[in-house]
Amino acid sequence: MLRPDTASGRRRLSFAWVGTVPFFAYTTAFLLLPAGAVLVGAFQDKQDKFTLDNVRLLFHHPYIDAYQTSIEISIVTAVLGGIAGLFIAYAAIRAGTPRWIRAGLITFAGVAANFGGIPLAFAFIATLGQLGIVTVFLRNHGYDLTAHGFTLYGKTGVELAYLYFQLPLMILVIAPAIDGLRKEWREASANLGGSQLQFWRYVGVPVLMPSLLGAIILLFGNAFAAYATAYSLTSGTVNLVPILIGAYYSGNVLNNPHLAQAMAFGMFVVLALMMLIYIPLQRRAARWAK
Repeated sequence: MLRPDTASGRRRLSFAWVGTVPFFAYTTAFLLLPAGAVLVGAFQDKQDKFTLDNVRLLFHHPYIDAYQTSIEISIVTAVLGGIAGLFIAYAAIRAGTPRWIRAGLITFAGVAANFGGIPLAFAFIATLGQLGIVTVFLRNHGYDLTAHGFTLYGKTGVELAYLYFQLPLMILVIAPAIDGLRKEWREASANLGGSQLQFWRYVGVPVLMPSLLGAIILLFGNAFAAYATAYSLTSGTVNLVPILIGAYYSGNVLNNPHLAQAMAFGMFVVLALMMLIYIPLQRRAARWAK
């Protein structure tokens, strides 16, 4: 890159771009190249020749069931975590709430959003497992969770575990949008005779809706790609796409070594569709932050 030299009028080379080299090198080595290998491998057979058979298999059992289960869990945890996170964040951030409550909530959310995998699975087993603290406490007081059909080691248990990091992630994502609700708008609405319901109907909800929908889509992608928590909690008994991919890469690759790459390609397609919806919503939400 060249820029004018104010002393001599000549143009000289600028090295400001050098600082971006580590970023692009890391992105290429650990994102672009692996993703490219997955995309190419998804359309290869055992002899590394082009084929569509791997992708066709994704529309048959048990692979289509894995996508259905993963999408269902992602939708449930994204919607519940998104709505609950919105209300909690608004209660902590709105005017009149002590500042220490917001600081404490954001700090906790930053930690909890990154708490997952084996530690999170163990925490839930120790709490809601068959011999967990809450389970034993309720059983001693006449209510047996297991007798009423609850099990931590199934789909419902995975959803509960995912909500633990989905909810704080929502708080972190939606907090800037709530800050964007300016006090002047509420005052202007009140001066014009508008009620609280009218303010939220005509101002608050329209302003927050793009950010809310975008955050829910982000939570969907976060849950859809999660692996360690579900596998540690259920030992792989829940039919999820990441668990199925992990099973193939753990040793079941002799029959079809490229099937796992085809399943990963299917995840790319689902997440790409989510991003196509997320990007315009994020652009629209950014207008209110200016």
